[in-house]
Amino acid sequence: MALKRVRFTFPEGLITEPVIYRMGHEFNVVTSVRMADVDFDTGWVILEIEGDPSEIARSLDWAEASGVRVDPVTGDVLEG
Repeated sequence: MALKRVRFTFPEGLITEPVIYRMGHEFNVVTSVRMADVDFDTGWVILEIEGDPSEIARSLDWAEASGVRVDPVTGDVLEG
């Protein structure tokens, strides 16, 4: 099992799609939103993804192919 922290930035219109929910169901990973700034049109989230490293990689590739910008997060994440 591995844990990866990433920042998802959603383009306009994609924020209303269940991207994070689908990741958990289609790729057998556990997702946890640690921080977020979301409105009706756009937003970003700091996401922790736990699971098999290959499944995490596949889920992130899928998210990027769906239109989400994925950036690595380093350091501590404060809950808010």
